[in-house]
Amino acid sequence: MIVVLKPGVAREKKEGLIQWLERQGLQVHVSDGQFQTVLGLIGDAAHVDMDLVGSLEIVDKVSRVTEPFKCCNRKFHPEDLVVSAGGVPVGGGHFAMIAGPCSVETEEQIVGVAKAVKAAGADLLRGGAFKPRTSPYDFSGLKAEGLELLRVARAETGLPFVTELMDIRDLELFADVDVIQVGARNMQNFDLLRELGHCDKPVLLKRGLANTLRELLMSAEYVMSGGNEQVILCERGIRSFADYTRNTLDLSAVPMLHELSHLPVIVDPSHATGLARLVPPMALAAVAAGADGVMVEVHNDPLNALCDGAQALRPEEYEKLAAKVREIRKVVTA
Repeated sequence: MIVVLKPGVAREKKEGLIQWLERQGLQVHVSDGQFQTVLGLIGDAAHVDMDLVGSLEIVDKVSRVTEPFKCCNRKFHPEDLVVSAGGVPVGGGHFAMIAGPCSVETEEQIVGVAKAVKAAGADLLRGGAFKPRTSPYDFSGLKAEGLELLRVARAETGLPFVTELMDIRDLELFADVDVIQVGARNMQNFDLLRELGHCDKPVLLKRGLANTLRELLMSAEYVMSGGNEQVILCERGIRSFADYTRNTLDLSAVPMLHELSHLPVIVDPSHATGLARLVPPMALAAVAAGADGVMVEVHNDPLNALCDGAQALRPEEYEKLAAKVREIRKVVTA
């Protein structure tokens, strides 16, 4: 249920209505826009006389929200959310370039790549310290050591970093991580999502390999219902019957998610395609589709990468892509 207030309502009257609704056992999410205030009501409103609420002098209209996701619903928050990712704004017209290797391997590697992508215009560094792998015999990351190397790269370059959390038990190691990533395989790890709802860090939530947009938004709801509203959605490709790419990049998800939710939406063309030569065209297509950022894998030596070298761009290739992204952004935002 949402309650839209009339423009220019006095603060005392607005707060009085909010307190009354809370006494009815409802959670009230307040979205103060430039021209109006929207109160999003979560809980069992069956016993509340909504006709009475709608008749109040300060209320413009009352309407029911039929979708199961509430906190991340654009009807609750008409204006775009801007997430501060380690001081970098994402969403609401702010575009973020995120780049770095799939896995942190050595200090020389991660610092070198961080310096290269920053010089090319990247805003955030990505790098995996904990890596979910299909095979138990594959390299699964440096773990705590990898996090420390990411901190070294941040100190060297000033770039905030994004890295994946796989297990609640490791959460304390992420105390000074700038953005916590929830990978595709963990999109429906509801215990993990609930715990992240109680932390004060931005969460980059990747769409699962076989999950719908509604399921992605319900996963975001788990985080936001716990009190953490700093969520960034990521489209990274879904499994289909495609046989020449790693996944199928669903770029229609970008405008659709923007229609359904106020959360920022970024795209990861590296994991979507699995092929370095396809990353630039799909990254540019994501920008044209209205994405709030792109996350691209960059490695200084892809042939010898310990993880996903086939989809990583070299630093000089990323520099060319970043320049093209900026040109497409000029067209999109004109």
